[in-house]
Amino acid sequence: METFVIAIFVIGYLCIALEHPIKVNKTASALLTGVICWTLYAVFQHESIGHIGEQLNHHLGQIGAILFFLMGAMTIVELVDAYQGFRIITDKIKTQNPKKLMWIICWVTFFLSAILDNLTTSIVMISLLRKLVPNKEMRLFFAAMVVIAANAGGAWSPIGDVTTTMLWIGGQISSGNIIITLILPSIICMVIPLLYLQFTLKGDLGHADNQLTETSHTHGHGHAHSSTPIKGSKTMFFLGVGGLISVPVFKTVTHLPPYLGMLLALGVLWVVSELINPHMDEAEKRPYTAAGALSRIDVPSVLFFLGILLAVSALESMEILHHFAAWLDKSVGDQRIIITLIGILSSIVDNVPLVAASMGMYDMSIYPQDHLIWEYLAYCAGTGGSVLIIGSAAGVAVMGMEKIDFIWYMKKASLLALLGYFAGAIIYLIIQPFLAVHH
Repeated sequence: METFVIAIFVIGYLCIALEHPIKVNKTASALLTGVICWTLYAVFQHESIGHIGEQLNHHLGQIGAILFFLMGAMTIVELVDAYQGFRIITDKIKTQNPKKLMWIICWVTFFLSAILDNLTTSIVMISLLRKLVPNKEMRLFFAAMVVIAANAGGAWSPIGDVTTTMLWIGGQISSGNIIITLILPSIICMVIPLLYLQFTLKGDLGHADNQLTETSHTHGHGHAHSSTPIKGSKTMFFLGVGGLISVPVFKTVTHLPPYLGMLLALGVLWVVSELINPHMDEAEKRPYTAAGALSRIDVPSVLFFLGILLAVSALESMEILHHFAAWLDKSVGDQRIIITLIGILSSIVDNVPLVAASMGMYDMSIYPQDHLIWEYLAYCAGTGGSVLIIGSAAGVAVMGMEKIDFIWYMKKASLLALLGYFAGAIIYLIIQPFLAVHH
């Protein structure tokens, strides 16, 4: 029976990884995998069905916490975006020097993705790059660096990357500690590729179109990007970002689960968004309300997490992951090597199931909160995805928006991302013993 379940899991996993060639959405594969794993467990298990139901309810509680957290965060970001709140940042960038612009874009991406999440940040930044860098060839390098910077920025913040969020909600890491321990390795992970490009980047941003876009920009064509800001865009930007940043604070003060803090922030934004334009009629107002934002959030990806986490929790309940961890310990031995490999593996397969599986493999009674394993896992799974363009949500989004070729990224950016990944990993392993003393 266990062999069956593992086989289903592996097949489901392959379907997720090969989503584009087999033309089946990964959410469908994930949901089927999760449900079939539990069904097999229930049908072929000798334990009472009541016990299995209890296990399922226990896991559903943890999964629900992650899903509601994500839905709240996505809605807040959509809402800020509807009011074009992010233009407060993007309109400030004016330089024409490609190398200088590359640094500015990367730092903005790095810190934005720690507050929003790496997927949203990369979408915001690519839309901005289209205005700033008309030269397509040059823009591809910028896009590749946005992927690296967004993943590095998401890794050190409890709300920046889904995998770090999962570890934080699961209690494996604490918010203050993860920021202190991972911010330096994450910066190194981004700066090493940047330094390399500083010396090798040739070409210009492309000027001719820029003058045109500037003039048309000021006259304001169409409603979407007119130069007159939408009423309330500043309010929504500061409220949205403030709301997201307050979530870790809420958890620290109240000791309630993070998703409640996220729903509180969403509730406040929802009320404000209803009050900003009271004179508009319903149809006109809809795009600027939380209800409108909810209809735009990426529900398939929420269900994808549900399917994946269900499948992994089935393997955890059957103790398959526990045995696998024991086998890894025997054959590889050093946890640091295992986790470094998990990070590189996350560039080939999705990092969400990898982290979910690792959380099931290692017992928190042996590896308590903020143990090296969890911190290092947050770093590796967060940044390792940059090595291939399909390895992270940010990469896949950028690939779709800019039509970046898989092979192009592999030739031009994979080695840079790998250098950054290892440099950051080494920095973490060097500073970790000193930081651990303070706990």
